[in-house]
This record gives sequence, structure tokens and C-alpha cells, in this order.
Amino acid sequence: MDAEAEGGSNGLHCLVTGATGYIGGRLVPELLRAGHRVRCLARTPRALRDHAWAQDAEVVKGDVTDAASVAGAMRGIDVAYYLVHALGAGRDFEEKDRRAARIFAEQAHAAGVRRIVYLGGLTPGGVPEQELSRHLRSRAEVGRILLDGPVPATVLQAAVIIGSGSVSFEMLRYLTERLPVMVTPSWVRTRIQPIAVRDVLRYLVGAARMPDDVNRTFDVGGPDVLTYLDMMRRYAAVAGLRHRLIVPVPVLTPRLSSYWVGLVTPVPASIARPLTESLRNEVVCREHDIARYVPDGPAQPLPYEEALRLALCRVREAQVATRWSSASTPGAPSDPLPTDPDWAGGSLYEDERRLTVAASRESLWRVIEGIGGDNGWYSFPLAWAVRGWLDRFVGGVGLRRGRRDAERLRVGDSLDFWRVEEIEPGRLLRLRAEMRLPGLAWLEMYAESDDDGRTRYRQRALFHPRGLSGHAYWWSVAPFHAVVFGGMARNIAQAAAKGMSARKTPAPAP
Repeated sequence: MDAEAEGGSNGLHCLVTGATGYIGGRLVPELLRAGHRVRCLARTPRALRDHAWAQDAEVVKGDVTDAASVAGAMRGIDVAYYLVHALGAGRDFEEKDRRAARIFAEQAHAAGVRRIVYLGGLTPGGVPEQELSRHLRSRAEVGRILLDGPVPATVLQAAVIIGSGSVSFEMLRYLTERLPVMVTPSWVRTRIQPIAVRDVLRYLVGAARMPDDVNRTFDVGGPDVLTYLDMMRRYAAVAGLRHRLIVPVPVLTPRLSSYWVGLVTPVPASIARPLTESLRNEVVCREHDIARYVPDGPAQPLPYEEALRLALCRVREAQVATRWSSASTPGAPSDPLPTDPDWAGGSLYEDERRLTVAASRESLWRVIEGIGGDNGWYSFPLAWAVRGWLDRFVGGVGLRRGRRDAERLRVGDSLDFWRVEEIEPGRLLRLRAEMRLPGLAWLEMYAESDDDGRTRYRQRALFHPRGLSGHAYWWSVAPFHAVVFGGMARNIAQAAAKGMSARKTPAPAP
């Protein structure tokens, strides 16, 4: 049944910003199922093209800091969802958030939008704003800007969101699974009211139909109030892990904590720091007024341990719909691309490999699309591991982000310290590096056929240097390319041939 038929003529026209992010990417299909029409505003529209719902939603290009593009996206909209923030965007993220919120409120009013819905952070009661972390302070300011505007706003305030792929869940999972014994910061004793992602989505969808005279914040949380220590121990129990020995100490500052979290989890220090700073504040709901407008049903909101079980089930079954790490796509429109002509954008270094493969193109493509994460990179594992460690050391993402799905990729997916920039199923996978580099780097993998109809694997590593340090970097690592990239090409070809052979071998008789 399509959305129009299910929702009838009462569906609203909704604008979703942040659809490439964790919450936004999950909200769009929920709004469609509720019978609403959806328009998404995205800086990189192609990052949404491979989502299952892409054909049912309108996608327009724009940026929340650009008033003209926001104005165009707001035309004909009833409800506008503001689900973006500049966390991890540098020291001036507060100013970026402030400017974007003002533009959004102004353009919503100019376009005649009936309601703005915003998901912010739960703030502690009785704590002066200047004592909040920068992250929470900015979230609170954005909510205040939207509420002070001329368009009625619903500001939902949530603490830790538990769901497969959320940054909070990833932090919790990696810390608990990788450290059976850990010395932790004092914030592990801070009380928190976590909430399941399905309840967050339920409240967001329900907020679209709030009465016009509602203009306020709502605290949203699950039924359990826990310390982070409790959360880790309960995670261990739900995941079937042995009892974790956790020793809180007072000497780990938020800065040191962020480096510690960055070393153990996939979350880079630029994101881990504001999150760990926020954990020093107790975040517990002071009211549950949202239920007046979005009534709770049986077993709603979802208990913490049930939210964990659902999230773990999604991870184990490789059904993670969106991940926090897919929230942004690197590069600016002015950046060079490997498809540009040779003379464009300055120097472009290249390492190209071609191999004939004793397998079908389909078999080769399965290996290409399955690269990274637990499947590895088919080349000198120690070299890749060292490169990942070095990247983490300088504040980069390292290799710990893994994959959203063990078999399938889509544009915008994060893949260890790469991101999928382009994918042509059965032919091309282009990855763009997100590691700390003095330049821009890509890795392209092709499944092709030669003139004689044989399967050919083609691989290109490209690097666009930035300044003298970029040129020096390329030539310093060039001697290792034969081992790293040459070995990768040979091993991918062998894996494809081996997979082809395994499929041809008949299964033994029972």
C-alpha cells in the first residue's frame, strides 16, 4: 500500500533536514508510512539515492546556512523538521548552529510553515547555562531560537538514544565489549535517562499534528533512570558478556576522556569530546507532557534492556538502517574529483593496477562490494592497522567505524576510514578517504570485461596533494604501494576466483 492510499488526503507535506544523518534517515520512511509527503534538504542529494525510500521522497540540494536554498525547500511545506547540528565541525560549531537556526526560523515564517519540529539535547534542571557543556549549551540555544520565532515549534529534548548505529550506542557497545576491565572517568556515575530510537521516532512523527497553540519543549526519555556505569553493566548482561570490572577515577578530565573514548571506540575525538563533556551533567526528564499529544501505548516508552536487545539484534542481522558515521559526506563542491580532466585542480598522483580474473564479473563484484569492516582490505593487514592507529593518534576516524551492512554498500556509507563516494552496482566502487591527510585521496575498484570477454579487475589509488607536505607524503609512501596496492589487487582477484570455484563445487551428499 502506498503512502497516499494509507494516509488519505489528510497527509501533511514535511521537510526533513538532516536526512543523511542517523535520525533523519530513519524518520523519512516513518513519515511516509504515516501518510505524509516528504521533501529532504541535503547538501549532497546523491547520498540519499540508494535508500529504500528514495523513490518515494523528493530530494532537493541545499544547506541550512544558505537562506536561498532553505527558502526554496520550504515552499508548500506544512511541517519542517530541523535535525542538523554542527557537532564536530570545528571550534565555531556554536556560531554555525546559531546562524542556521535563525535562517531556518525566518524562512519557515516567510513560507507559511505551520510547525517546526526540532530534536535537541536534554538539559539538566537547576544548572546555570554557562556550566553546561558547549554541546548541550548549543543544542539549548538552537531550541530557544526556534521557540522564539514566529512559527510554533516543538522542541524534543532527549539524552542518550539507544538504537543500532547511534553514536551513543556505538560508544556504549565498544567500551563494554572491548574492555573487560576499565578505569573510567567519574562521569560514569552520572544519572541518565536513555530512550529507544523507536520512541524518539514515534514522538517526532506525532509532533507533526500538534495543535497550533503548542510552542514549547518536551523532555523525552525511557522508563529507566540509570548511571552510565549501570548502562554498561546491563549491556554486558544483555550481550552475554562476562561481568565487567569498572573502576571510576576522578583524574580523567573531559579532554582526556575524549581521547580515551577515541582510542577504544570508532567515535573520533572531535565528536567524543563534546559528548563526554555532556555526560558530566545529570540528564533526567522533569516531565512527560509529550504523552498528552503523542499517547504512549502498551510497553511504551521501551525499557532500556529491551532497546538494547533490539539494537543488538539489528547489528547481528546486519539490518542497521542508518549510522551516525554516515551523517556527512566529505568534500566541498569546489574540490577536484578523479573524473576531472588531468589539467584540472593541480597535480593528481595515480597508482593503477589491472589483473585478469578467473571468475565472473558478478563474483568479482561481490568481493569488491564486501571490502572493509570485518572482511578486511585484502592486503598486508599490519600496514592497514598501523595506518588506522596513526590516524586515531592525530584525531582521525581510524579503522574502527566498520560497515553499515556486511554485503551491501550505498553512496554516503562510511567504510572504516573511507566513505562511499560513488557506486555503480556490478561495475565501480569509488571510496574517498576521511583519514587525516595533506590532501584528498580516492580508491577506485572496477569489475570490467576485456576485449576477449574475460573478467578484468582494475584498481586506481589517486591523491590530490595539498601544498608541499602533500607532495612529500605521496613520495614517502610510494615505495610501499607495490606491497599494499599490488597485494590488494592480487588478493581481490584470488578471492573472486576462489568464490567462483566454491560455487561450482557440488555440495556433498547428505
